[in-house]
Amino acid sequence: TAVEFIHSATLLHDDVIDESKLRRGQDTANALWGNDASVLVGDFLFARAFELMVEAGDITVLGRLAFAAARITEGEIRQMAITGRPDTTEADYFDVIEGKTAVLFSAAAAAGIEITGAGAAHVEALRVYGMKLGMAFQIMDDALDYTASAAEMGKNAGDDFADQKITLPAIIAFQDGDAEERAFWQRTLGDAAFADGDLAAAQALLAKHDAVARSIAVADGFAEEAASALAPFMEDARTAPLAAALADAPRFAAARSS
Repeated sequence: TAVEFIHSATLLHDDVIDESKLRRGQDTANALWGNDASVLVGDFLFARAFELMVEAGDITVLGRLAFAAARITEGEIRQMAITGRPDTTEADYFDVIEGKTAVLFSAAAAAGIEITGAGAAHVEALRVYGMKLGMAFQIMDDALDYTASAAEMGKNAGDDFADQKITLPAIIAFQDGDAEERAFWQRTLGDAAFADGDLAAAQALLAKHDAVARSIAVADGFAEEAASALAPFMEDARTAPLAAALADAPRFAAARSS
């Protein structure tokens, strides 16, 4: 519950920052009730999350989730820092999505088993599993922004492009592009000097460099790393069936269409 409260608080704040009107096909809280209410409710959920962590009575788990909450904020700040910078490196992009997304997956997976008193090896296995799952999920989310319809995504297609967000497909296309193509990415993602037809032009450049498919391949790689991290549980007949089911989650995250 604490993890979900942190997650919900983050989404409330994200939608205010991004001025988003849709979240998974539903009107956002800020669209319905305004920014002030959304920020205050997000703050309340953060506070309740920490109350619940204290109630759990495990200082290690409290520290893990508190660290995750701090890293999420750092990740969002880093995302703001690379916004409008199409020359961002893949390493910087991975650092951003690890902080803003994957770290909470990781903390949730590790804390869930840690609070049962499991051994360090099993806690670490699930920490890595959650991190790789989160990376696969976010990369796929970023790839879908350029390919899925608004109905499939539950938000307006091309929002990341319009918001000058730097994601893996755009990074790949920029790195592989010639001078004219890089000038296009600088004018749009860099300078926000958008013109009619720019989203279609961006999609054409992504297709030229196979950037979306290459991004999905990266997500697939993280998904397989997540599945591999579950090896300690595969060795025990009692936990192997559950581990096999857990291994399907990152593969689904990297193969979904919405």
